[in-house]
Amino acid sequence: MPDGMFIPADLEKKDGNNVTAEIEREIRSIGGNIKTLQESVNRDLEAVRKVAEEAKGAIGPEVKSQIDALTESVLAKMDAATKPVSERLDGIEARMNRPGAGGFGGNGDDGLEKRAAEFARTALAVRGNLKAGTVLDAKTIDVEGYKAWEQSFGLYLRSKDDRAIEEKALSVGSDPDGGQLVPTAVSNRIVMQVYETSPLRQLATVETIGTDSLEIPNDLGEFDAGWVGETEGRTETNTSTLGVLRIPVHEIYAKPKATQKMLEDASVNIETWIATKIADKFSRTEASAFISGNGVKKPRGILTYPSGTSGAKIEQIASGGATTVTADGLINVMIALKDWYASGASWLMRRASVGAVMLLKDGDGQYIWRPGLEAGKPSTLLGSPVYQAADMPAIGAGTLPIAFGNFRAGYTVVDRLGITVLRDPYSAKPFVEFYSRKRVGGDVVNFEAFKLMVVSAS
Repeated sequence: MPDGMFIPADLEKKDGNNVTAEIEREIRSIGGNIKTLQESVNRDLEAVRKVAEEAKGAIGPEVKSQIDALTESVLAKMDAATKPVSERLDGIEARMNRPGAGGFGGNGDDGLEKRAAEFARTALAVRGNLKAGTVLDAKTIDVEGYKAWEQSFGLYLRSKDDRAIEEKALSVGSDPDGGQLVPTAVSNRIVMQVYETSPLRQLATVETIGTDSLEIPNDLGEFDAGWVGETEGRTETNTSTLGVLRIPVHEIYAKPKATQKMLEDASVNIETWIATKIADKFSRTEASAFISGNGVKKPRGILTYPSGTSGAKIEQIASGGATTVTADGLINVMIALKDWYASGASWLMRRASVGAVMLLKDGDGQYIWRPGLEAGKPSTLLGSPVYQAADMPAIGAGTLPIAFGNFRAGYTVVDRLGITVLRDPYSAKPFVEFYSRKRVGGDVVNFEAFKLMVVSAS
């Protein structure tokens, strides 16, 4: 068969069937030849006996010559019949030993179970499943399966077959084949997800106290004054009234736990990781409350007060668009803030709102946004820095997406107690609990120190 020739499986099967039929024909032919030879030999032997009887013991040269001729004839016939029979038997043996014709390597079915047992033992050893005391018997060996493999393996070698075969090689991807010898390296750091938050703590005033609340005197009015002549009498003038703003502190807590074994055996410092995660969560939780907290068991945020220009109200300026912000609306917000606060004012909005504002232009077609030119310096909008606050609402009808003002003058954060951690290995064995807590408060202390933009056409 030429190299690279592909023989279909059904053709190979037909070839095996043809070999068997040919062998059967050869056997019948051999049987017929042997029968014919036997009849011919019997006739010659009968002729010898007849010659001997006629001679009656007196065997002369002529009789002897006849007997020798008959004997040579019998031997010649026997040799003539035996030689092709031997050649045909050799051909039959060769055909029977062909793969797919019922034999393998000249053994036929002799020792089939033994070969199947050796095959099974080798397969178990390669897979790493051959254990001491493993018993291979007729119940555990698939003899028929091995026989089918013997019959098909020769055909596979003789044909072009792209099917994958089992590889007997060491491989990292298989533990029994050597993969267990390749250790896995574990980094000593943990890649953590980044969460966006709001920077109001950095912009506001922060006070640390030693009690459960902070009281701040609040000047609610002003003193009276008037012009007077040189000799005119001076009457008493009115004084301002004072109030008190009270900012209570609230408690935020977390109580994660880890097994003692995890703390002892982990490749990273689990306790440090827990502390870092808790501190980050506390920071983002309080930052959200500074923006939108309702003041119940948490700080009160800047967006929770009603709109107005007097008392505990924060003025809201229309954006100029029913569902969008406009350059005119931003200018109106900036102008609404008193100059004294404007000198330290800044913008506060979420990242998506920053993107929308960056596209706004003035009447001359110039962008009103000015990117920061120095490292660490924020970009500016109408001359004031812009800070991104993830807790501010998105731009939408009726929302308050942008705040502008002097947050240091308008908002106060009160710290009573920083983060404390109580390590408890006793209450939930075999777990170790990390009871963490922080006490913090926050509220607006000056309502005219900043303005809010409301998404509205007017």
